[in-house]
Amino acid sequence: MQSFSKKIDGSNSKDMSTADIHFRVHLDKQKVPQKIFWQATDVAHPTLTPTRAMSLSTWDHKQKNTLRIDLWTKDMSVVDMQSFVVDIIGSLGQSVLKATGDTVMAQKIIDFCHQLTSHIKKTTSQTSNESA
Repeated sequence: MQSFSKKIDGSNSKDMSTADIHFRVHLDKQKVPQKIFWQATDVAHPTLTPTRAMSLSTWDHKQKNTLRIDLWTKDMSVVDMQSFVVDIIGSLGQSVLKATGDTVMAQKIIDFCHQLTSHIKKTTSQTSNESA
């Protein structure tokens, strides 16, 4: 007798593989993240890997809106956070292109990322000059 387990979405798991992504967040008494770790199960040697920031978004198709979790530790520098945000926005441009083929929207996102990168370089340069 052959048994088939059902996934949460009701699909037949015989024809599909699964992967899990786990996050572990260490909080201080004020519930501020002190350490963040993540782990993916579909790699050869899954281990908890430290990170200083994470951003997770899911689409609620019933409500037609995005649910988000953005966390960062106190060790995340301002410049690193700015770069992280630009990287997220840039990757969204790639996602738009891949998922929809909308080259205009993707290019506008990329152009915006170039503007933000210039801003970061300019403000970082000004801060460096003021410190000297």
